Amino acid sequence: MTDGAAVETSTDAAPDARPDTRPTKIMYVAEATAHGGRDGYITSQDGQIDLKVAMPPQLGGDGDGTNPEQLFAAGYSSCFHNALVLVGRREGYDLTGSTVAAKVGIGPNRQRGYGLAVALSVSLPVIDQDIAAKLVDAAHQVCPYSNATRDNIEVTILLG
Repeated sequence: MTDGAAVETSTDAAPDARPDTRPTKIMYVAEATAHGGRDGYITSQDGQIDLKVAMPPQLGGDGDGTNPEQLFAAGYSSCFHNALVLVGRREGYDLTGSTVAAKVGIGPNRQRGYGLAVALSVSLPVIDQDIAAKLVDAAHQVCPYSNATRDNIEVTILLG
């Protein structure tokens, strides 16, 4: 999943060291409905999402619509970026100009199903590399997507 253009800064902890990251209080619930699976459409309860969904050509589809991996990439990158800004603000850093890009890969797994792999590319152009690495590691502990995927899928975080 990596293109070699950045330096890996974080890896997930061993399964036996995993802390309990379940919410103690639900503050918001998002609702979405899929119609037709990967060749249909998705809607959100509040009407903000109404998208055509299509299989990408690499998986045998026509690619005439978004797909779950793109939506996961968008969700993870925006959530991780928010966690990064929050951690930066707590530590007194202005992360203006920072970005987080996500690549989400899908492929067969050993259980005759499918699995995901994620690569997050973080850009903190005005922050020293050592400080940036510490902020990225802290954000990886705060981000709900990171907490949900930890020890479930390969997540590589690259700092460039």
